[in-house]
Amino acid sequence: MIHARSALLRSATKLSGSRLLSVSTPIKLNIRHLATKADTSSLNYAKVFNPNSTNVSLNNLDTFARRHIGPTPENVEKMLESLGYKDLNDFLSQAIPQHILFKRKLKIQPQQGYTESEMLEHLYEVAGKNKIIKSFIGKGYAGTKLPPVIQRNLLESPEWYTSYTPYQPEISQGRLESLLNYQTMITSLTGLSMANASLLDEGTAAGEAMSLSYHNLKGKKSIYVIDTNLHPQTKDVIQSRAENIGVKIIELPLSTTEGVSQLKSILSDVCGALVQYPGTDGSIHNFQEIGEIVHSNKGLFAVATDLLALTLIKPPSEFGADIALGTSQRFGVPFGYGGPHAAFFSTSMKYSRKIPGRIVGVSKDRLGKPALRLALQTREQHIKREKATSNICTAQALLANISAMYAVYHGPEGLKNIAKRVYGFTSLLAKEIQTNSNHSIVNDKWFDTLTIKLSDGVSADEVLSNALKNHEINLFKVNDSTVSLQLDETVEIKHLQSLVEVFTGNKTYDTQAITSLPQLPSELLRTDQILPNEVFNTHHSETALLRYLHLLQSKDLSLANSMIALGSCTMKLNATVEMQTLSIPGFNSIHPFVPLDQAQGYKQLVDEFEKDLNDITGFDATTSMPNSGAQGEYTGLSLIRQYHKSRGEHEIRNICLIPVSAHGTNPASAAMSGLKVVPIKCKTDGSIDLIDLQEKAEKHATNLCSIMITYPSTYGLFEPGIKQAIEIVHNNGGLVYLDGANMNAQVGLTSPGDLGADVCHLNIHKTFALSHGGGGPGQAPVCVKDHLKPFLPSHHFIKTPHSTNESIKSVNSAPYGSASVIPVSYSYIKMLGADALPYVSSIAILNANYMLNRLKEHYSILFIDPKAEGKKHCAHEFILDLREFKAIGVEAIDVAKRLQDYGFHAPTMSFPVAGTLMIEPTESENLQELDRFVDSLISIKKEIDAYGRGEGLGNVLKNAPHSLEDIISTSQQDWDTRGYTREQAAYPLGFLKSSKCWPTVARLDDTYGDMNLICTCPSVEEVAGESA
Repeated sequence: MIHARSALLRSATKLSGSRLLSVSTPIKLNIRHLATKADTSSLNYAKVFNPNSTNVSLNNLDTFARRHIGPTPENVEKMLESLGYKDLNDFLSQAIPQHILFKRKLKIQPQQGYTESEMLEHLYEVAGKNKIIKSFIGKGYAGTKLPPVIQRNLLESPEWYTSYTPYQPEISQGRLESLLNYQTMITSLTGLSMANASLLDEGTAAGEAMSLSYHNLKGKKSIYVIDTNLHPQTKDVIQSRAENIGVKIIELPLSTTEGVSQLKSILSDVCGALVQYPGTDGSIHNFQEIGEIVHSNKGLFAVATDLLALTLIKPPSEFGADIALGTSQRFGVPFGYGGPHAAFFSTSMKYSRKIPGRIVGVSKDRLGKPALRLALQTREQHIKREKATSNICTAQALLANISAMYAVYHGPEGLKNIAKRVYGFTSLLAKEIQTNSNHSIVNDKWFDTLTIKLSDGVSADEVLSNALKNHEINLFKVNDSTVSLQLDETVEIKHLQSLVEVFTGNKTYDTQAITSLPQLPSELLRTDQILPNEVFNTHHSETALLRYLHLLQSKDLSLANSMIALGSCTMKLNATVEMQTLSIPGFNSIHPFVPLDQAQGYKQLVDEFEKDLNDITGFDATTSMPNSGAQGEYTGLSLIRQYHKSRGEHEIRNICLIPVSAHGTNPASAAMSGLKVVPIKCKTDGSIDLIDLQEKAEKHATNLCSIMITYPSTYGLFEPGIKQAIEIVHNNGGLVYLDGANMNAQVGLTSPGDLGADVCHLNIHKTFALSHGGGGPGQAPVCVKDHLKPFLPSHHFIKTPHSTNESIKSVNSAPYGSASVIPVSYSYIKMLGADALPYVSSIAILNANYMLNRLKEHYSILFIDPKAEGKKHCAHEFILDLREFKAIGVEAIDVAKRLQDYGFHAPTMSFPVAGTLMIEPTESENLQELDRFVDSLISIKKEIDAYGRGEGLGNVLKNAPHSLEDIISTSQQDWDTRGYTREQAAYPLGFLKSSKCWPTVARLDDTYGDMNLICTCPSVEEVAGESA
């Protein structure tokens, strides 16, 4: 211990990035130094907030900062005064340790930001540089028609896209029902009994199948077999995942006799196998024999499949699949240059506790009424941590809801008609190629994809050039003499005629004589009924679907209702200007594998976005590939591992240090990356125990790979020892991964790069204003210092920025992840500009401290110490400690549920400390909303006190929340036993009488839901039985 303390003292007095001599040494500033600093004064805030407040100029008036940031300069002055300050600069200098508060002046252009109208004009200009060409490229991405009623009333509706993940089910019944519809759709089409509520994309879903198969046999069998006929990008993602956990991927032609024989020869060490059905070449093969072989050795058999095809062809369950996975993109979700799209993952009930991601299940509420909730392993990482088999902490809820509604709108017959038309067009083209050309079709069976071996003397490049230049159609080049194409819902007669001409030379192909389309051979057809549930057979007119969409959204609380003060979640404004980009055709109509000259708009967008993120984070390079925060963590750690590999230390450096306060995905991501987790203690004041860190870093110096640190910490603190912690790890050979979950407190004030970190990920669905979408989409660019730049991920089809021979393989299917959401965050940055961005973090911190100051007389606040550096104030979030009330019988969940009666979503409950609520208001909420929320919590404290005194009013906490049905329909006799009035239950504060979001069910019974697991919609027979 003495050695550790002296070493710690030495590290504290060393230079850290040539800026800091000691954590307690004051920084001396000169005039030149000040000139490079961001201006965060109150005076400048007034100018930035509204440049036209004192003088209207020739410039456009629709500036963005005053629309995005809630508090006015007058509000800021009032909040500062309540905290004892006169200026924002003074406040920030006390809230953030001086050696952390860099305020490096940002270089983002335009410096003053675009106005809203200027931003839209610029966005359309950039989108116009992308060429919208009819793409029949396929490879997991198909053209589709998003019904306008779904586009306008779901994708573009803030009631849908600003809601949070439905962890508070009583105010989330609408999207829970829609996600249950999604699960039901997947189980019906795949024939398996259980599905989750979506994953990130097809490639990562395949990676999850591999991981589940490996862990299902407890790592005893280390070979995973994949079919040669998988999509190439899926192979890369699986390979990327497998390398880190020691699984060997073997590729075999499993639709051949040779492949079957090879599988049998290695079967003793095989944990599972994955095939594509239909294959990437379009072929349709019955893999029943493969399933039987894999099962004979206790392995799991997985099938990557296509939902539209499954409306007609036999489901994977008929040939013994344990897992079915794929993308639901072609059910109404545009290309979007690769995403976001909802992947699906279904399995049998046997693996219900191993399936990755979220599951919606049916339970009942306090009144015994059926109600929905997230079931089983919701956020399992917080419980299992490094023992979790997946780090998935999000889904693609918004996109899953679109796909579910697509199925609801079309119904089973409508979907089958779309599939029959696609097959018919494909077969007509195949017939022309077979009878009127010298080319040959490689696959003897197909649904929508043909692979064509070109005749001698005809090159693939010639065919692709002819299709593009003369017909504006993109095809796929398999090799120099082979091309492929995938038709889809958007195919028209003119496209068929063009393709016939491309492959046969016939310019006069006549379709008028065609009265019926070819039909799939009977031996391929499924014989069971699909989507028999009432919901898929009811809402087929626009009027019906519009009302159904409205009904569901009216059951949920979103940012359209009130602030959502979830700590560590940053539920800020998702501005309409930003979100409009999702519907701009130049962004959403581009296939991810088009030639680069067709995606120059995206190239400009990504280049500028990554440049701005480098500026904000203080790093040197960025990849936009990871499509969730958990993916960002995994990618960052993979880059660190690849760095050590380049130095010959990959195997030996396998220890990752993680503070015990860390988000649960951190240890789960470390385990996925093949690292052993060593926990670092936190002191009673919430800070990392630097002595424990020093001891463990030195103990594991030979094997130290990395540390994962969140900053500000998950306790909402600007810990003064962060630079020391980073230096300790560097001095012992490790690299530093800084989790960007709390980046909203750093922008323009400090940065991961300035602190000395090596890599970070950014949750753009937090800091950079992408909507949460009810549980996705997310996107998580990863930013790195120069020494990690050579390892940024490559892609099979597209040369990504910075990719080299040393790059890690793709971490998800598309080269830029969920590329079509990048314009949202790009717009956010460009409209605020270098001048306003530092005020985002400044006001977020001020808002949190204003609320803390008002609440501290009523509740205990964890870890805040007015006398300690870095703890005098919180960062952008703070923790209410409710544990003291447990002695009188009041739990944190009672307060969380009671907040729903006040029209608010509860703050983050029991994370990072059990029995607490973590509050994060963000910069977007105005003073009036902050006060409404604080007033509600103060009112609840009075109810807690009443409960402690044994007064009837206190019982309102235990019965919360109170649904409208409870208030209206409960008999007076029953109500009189409660000890409080209906008005006290429903309208505890006056503002609720004019504006209230009602819980639609009473408090859910979680235990019942897990013990009686139901994860699909009721069937027609069940509905009829309930009605009888």
